[in-house]
Amino acid sequence: MKLLKLSTVIVAAGLAVGCATNSDIENLQGQINTMKSDVSSAKSAASAANSAASQASADARAARSAAEAAKRSADELTIKFDRMFKRSMSK
Repeated sequence: MKLLKLSTVIVAAGLAVGCATNSDIENLQGQINTMKSDVSSAKSAASAANSAASQASADARAARSAAEAAKRSADELTIKFDRMFKRSMSK
């Protein structure tokens, strides 16, 4: 009997404290919808940043290739000029 009274009191207290009103639920739903929108915006921004990073990486590889080609050309010209200078000095 005591157990029945105790469980009735606990259930009644739980219902009194744990009940959410419709406005509480609507408020939470609004917050969830706002968060979904924010997450979608964040995903879009991350995708755009990833695309920009990929393009920057490709541009950096192209610049490195161009710099290496320019260095090779400069090295070849240096060798040619050294040969020409040595020839002119030996005459």
